[in-house]
Amino acid sequence: MSLDFGSWCAKYILCLFNFVFFLCGGAVLSVGIWLKLDQKSFIAITKIAENRDVPEFQQFSQPVVISQLAYILIVVGAVIFIVSFMGYCGALQESRCLLTTYGILLLTILLIEVVAVGVALACKGKAEAETKTFLKSTVKDYYSTNDKADVVTVTWNILMAQMSCCGVDDYKDFQTSEKFKEGNMTVPVACCVLEGDFRRFSPRDPNCPYSPSEANSYYKTGCYKTMVNWVLDHINWVIWVMVGVVLAELIVMCFAFCLSKSLESYK
Repeated sequence: MSLDFGSWCAKYILCLFNFVFFLCGGAVLSVGIWLKLDQKSFIAITKIAENRDVPEFQQFSQPVVISQLAYILIVVGAVIFIVSFMGYCGALQESRCLLTTYGILLLTILLIEVVAVGVALACKGKAEAETKTFLKSTVKDYYSTNDKADVVTVTWNILMAQMSCCGVDDYKDFQTSEKFKEGNMTVPVACCVLEGDFRRFSPRDPNCPYSPSEANSYYKTGCYKTMVNWVLDHINWVIWVMVGVVLAELIVMCFAFCLSKSLESYK
């Protein structure tokens, strides 16, 4: 059917926007499936990366980490792939059913985001307590020594090394983890003052994991407070990013509903 100029613009903007995300979602999904079905190839790549002095891959060579990472990528990739495919096909084929469903999905995501922010602001104290409880539970239930690391352990290590902090409140959080205590260390290596590239987790003082002090570690500096301070220091950027995401969702959602409505009038 022949669309007016506004509907035509909405159609091809939706096509372009969703085609980009469709490709991204497909790529993420493909990598997740590859990691799940062929871990040996990924481990071989990490070994090559280590030989070429690329530390980014060194922490992801454990089979458990690869398996967990694969599931995360599959879920994230599948969601992006399905939603963007629905928007792309709906706009390209001028299907009111697909466009309306796509718009409703975006509206649902937007409402969840708004409600989450509203609840966090209205119940700031409780939200902070619940967030700390959740973070501490990840340490207690999943944090382990490097030789038995999983995605949670690797994520915590990178966070602590990058932000120079230790645990949620301090190093005592790791004493609740039975898996970590098997290593007979007082603090993780990532809590120590590191030398060279932080992603190599090389402590300046080799005794730091067993005898931490304020001179050789950040064992009394909690990551929760550090992250909050970082957000406050970069609050303008955080606000602009949030506004940009919401505006993008609103614009795309409006295009989907408007195009769907214009197709109804044409039919």
